[in-house]
Amino acid sequence: MGFPQLMLIGRVLTDGRLNARVKWDLTDNLTVKANAHLTNEPHMSHGMFNFDYKSVTPHLSLGGEVFWAGQHRKSGIGYAGRYEADKMVLVAGLSIRCLQVAIGQVASTGMVALSYVQKVSKKVSLASDFMYNYMSKDVTASVGYDYILRQCHLRGKIDSNGCTIAFLEERLNMDLNFILSAEVR
Repeated sequence: MGFPQLMLIGRVLTDGRLNARVKWDLTDNLTVKANAHLTNEPHMSHGMFNFDYKSVTPHLSLGGEVFWAGQHRKSGIGYAGRYEADKMVLVAGLSIRCLQVAIGQVASTGMVALSYVQKVSKKVSLASDFMYNYMSKDVTASVGYDYILRQCHLRGKIDSNGCTIAFLEERLNMDLNFILSAEVR
């Protein structure tokens, strides 16, 4: 193993504010990131620290974060895991590559989030999402789709609050996209 890859970016403004970012690749699989915004104004500073451990196994990645927000006087810690499986399944006599991704997050702020994405075919993906805050007792679940048509991209979802969202995007040329979206509550 060679020396860890380290990147530091910072800026001090004329009013004394400091913005700093650090990214440190300790190994090919372990990365540490930190962001800080420091100011002399009361309670306006904030910071965030992340670590990512990719490829704990060939399919499992783990990560975490610690944050502190001076303005809201909040701090917290969160953990996340991602499991990805890529397999071939036989559907109606056709062999289809089936990508599955499951993600889970837990934070000290009370948030628990679970997501699952299933790539059904080359053009269709289905997803489900569940969010629960055990402090406020808020619960939201949703199911969604992503469909790639020949000329455009169609996405949508329906959640447990009765909100339905559709999003259509068509690339007209390299610099111009046409986007049409709708939300019904």
